[in-house]
Amino acid sequence: MSERVRFGKIICKTVVYVLIFFSFFSAQAQNVEMVTVKGRIQLEDGEPAIFASIGVKGESKGVLTDEEGRFELQLKQGKYTIIIQLIGYENIEKIIEVKAAEYVELPSVVLKAPDNHLNEVKVFGKSEIQEVQQQSYNVATIDAKRLHNSTLDLSSALDKVSGVRVRESGGVGSNFNFSLNGFTGRQVKFFMDGIPMDNFGSSFQINNIPINLAERIEVYKGVVPVWLGADALGGAVNIVTNANRRNYLDASYSFGSFNTHRTSINAGYTSKSGLTAQLNLFQNYSDNNYWVYADVAQIPSGLYLKDQRVRRFHDTYRNETLIANVGVRGKKYADLLLFGVTLGQNRADIQTGARMVSVFGDFYRKGNTIMPSIRYSKSDLFIKGLTLNVTGNYNLGQEQNVDTVARRYNWFQQYTNTTSPGSERERSLYKFRNNNAIATANISYKFNNKHSIALNNVITSFNRKGEDELRPDAEALKQPKITLKNIIGLGYKYDFNARWSTSVFVKQFIQKNTSSLSAEGPGGWGNTIYIKQHSVFNKTGFGLATSYFLSSTIQVKASYEKSYRLPENEELFGDMINLSGNNTLKPESSHNLNLGATLNRTFAANHVLMLEGNIMYREAYDFIRPALVTNGTHQVMTNQRDVNNIGFNGDVRYSFKRLFHAGANLTYQNLRNNTKYEDGSTKESTVYRDRIPNIPYLFGHFDLGFTFNNVGAKGNRLNIGYNLLYVYEYYLRWPSQGTSTEKYTIPTQLSHDVSLVYSMANGKYNIGLECTNLTDSRLYDNFSLQKPSRGFYIKLRYFLTGK
Repeated sequence: MSERVRFGKIICKTVVYVLIFFSFFSAQAQNVEMVTVKGRIQLEDGEPAIFASIGVKGESKGVLTDEEGRFELQLKQGKYTIIIQLIGYENIEKIIEVKAAEYVELPSVVLKAPDNHLNEVKVFGKSEIQEVQQQSYNVATIDAKRLHNSTLDLSSALDKVSGVRVRESGGVGSNFNFSLNGFTGRQVKFFMDGIPMDNFGSSFQINNIPINLAERIEVYKGVVPVWLGADALGGAVNIVTNANRRNYLDASYSFGSFNTHRTSINAGYTSKSGLTAQLNLFQNYSDNNYWVYADVAQIPSGLYLKDQRVRRFHDTYRNETLIANVGVRGKKYADLLLFGVTLGQNRADIQTGARMVSVFGDFYRKGNTIMPSIRYSKSDLFIKGLTLNVTGNYNLGQEQNVDTVARRYNWFQQYTNTTSPGSERERSLYKFRNNNAIATANISYKFNNKHSIALNNVITSFNRKGEDELRPDAEALKQPKITLKNIIGLGYKYDFNARWSTSVFVKQFIQKNTSSLSAEGPGGWGNTIYIKQHSVFNKTGFGLATSYFLSSTIQVKASYEKSYRLPENEELFGDMINLSGNNTLKPESSHNLNLGATLNRTFAANHVLMLEGNIMYREAYDFIRPALVTNGTHQVMTNQRDVNNIGFNGDVRYSFKRLFHAGANLTYQNLRNNTKYEDGSTKESTVYRDRIPNIPYLFGHFDLGFTFNNVGAKGNRLNIGYNLLYVYEYYLRWPSQGTSTEKYTIPTQLSHDVSLVYSMANGKYNIGLECTNLTDSRLYDNFSLQKPSRGFYIKLRYFLTGK
């Protein structure tokens, strides 16, 4: 039995035994269910009170009302004081008694504007978004519910956050590189409901997940909370789904340019007894046949034509994904216990290599995801204040590359046949399974209102196995590709008072890799042997984060971390498409320092202003970055020994009566090569103090929107929006190399998007219209690969929430 299989069985048995123990321990006790408190909040003019805060006096829990002014709050049986707040309106307190029932309906509440304005508002209950934003960590929060009528995917929504650049290699379903405050790729970690997404497979990536799957998105810039439990070097993104909704249906379909179709269905049901079921379905399809500019060598004449406007012709992408969970909530033995499965499949044509000089016409990849999962959480376990969260999943999916057509294409779709059997790049039918699993456990204890601790452990395993029927005896494909990671974190939080909060933590990073090194055999050139090798990395990191409210409207934050980032599986072993493996990669480390301040101020009851500024400093060693291989058709990850970054980002936002909003952000990051002498050299490097190539260093975003109420009928709304993306020019390769006429520059880019959304029956029926890249600009990202030209899209959405 392999080590990988044994490890999977150990995880499964451990989780099962833990759950059986909890169930047996509490089976004797009375089953106390959580009860749903629900209601609708409206304004004096009869309009729904959108995003009003519903809190519980004396507790930190709270929710926001939705587009219909409705809310749902889970409470145990007892007597509570509910506090209802909305900026510009008087606070309301309601005393309710929660008894055993399917739900408790709060009587209709009408918010009134005050006769005079108070200088300070005392907040008893905070929404989940407010709680996240007021943490000691440098974190930005996207309220995804406001974007559910748009055609955005998660990556498009994230691209509007200060410090973030989502750099895609093409249209729908393309590869992407996520950059946050100068850190890119796998230096930034992704989570879904706190669960690492490292092994979710190619069918489930942020640029093909619809925005409707998320309730909010948390972007941690720099230092990451210990409860997320990962080796994030530059930050983390946590996608919080709508799993806490009780009964609802959210269905949407969009269609647009380049024959693009997107469908999303999200539904949830919880019975009186606590039985709960959740279903998420989504699909994406696009021909991705948008216009690009490329240099073309004609066939057969060989005549070279520069800067030709041509269509992409071999870039079709489709994927279908199902996420199903069933279990219970609100039980004595479990606040939530879910057994689930994620099923997905995808097929993607490969149009280019790492740059557009390589063009393909038949090469494609396909894959699937088969991932069972389990999730368990319980608060007040055994004693009040003790909380346990356990998750586990195992991806049984596989991937395959198909490159068997002996042709050479150009951008005019002309081709010439080559020697058969052959291929467009590397003849292959390689099919492989990554066999990866993740298990997480987090236990926290809140001693009192001031002191709490948390212990988190994340174990990740990977073992790629595959075969190529065209090369069944290829020894290179049989070499071991195995990793095992274990990251343990311990954190302590001290809330001195309502103004000052501090967290300290320590993390242990452990990674074991098994691979092989090729060498020349006894027979000389052409006789290759493989030497099995093992490596072990074991280091300790630490950090702290603190925040202080100078006043009720001004908060300052500071955080520091000494962190490590362990090489990812695709970086070590390649993705079998455009990324070559490098199993000699070293883990990277960094000192991260963040300083920030936020102002939230309300003027004359109806005007809201938010200002935020952050300064960051990074000193990274063995910085992992992408580079082009010699022929330019592949990328490979390499270590840059010493890199530092001093940068800043700022946000300003203004809104008036929820009728108008505008905002802008700007990011500057100065990543410099601080490696003065290359290995084994006493001569100063020619690229010493150069900017790190192919990473934007100045970019920003601007948006504005108008809302018109009761358009056409009472309860109908019309929203008009505009977005601008700006990226200043930057170099593709080292700035000090090449002559002024030979340098590859990715030019300054401006992208304009406009949208119109009409909502009827208080958000039950919705129609959205969007135009992306309005001016049809040339947009570039990874290694100058062009992004889609102008596109038009329409989205139809139906949203129903039940009792």
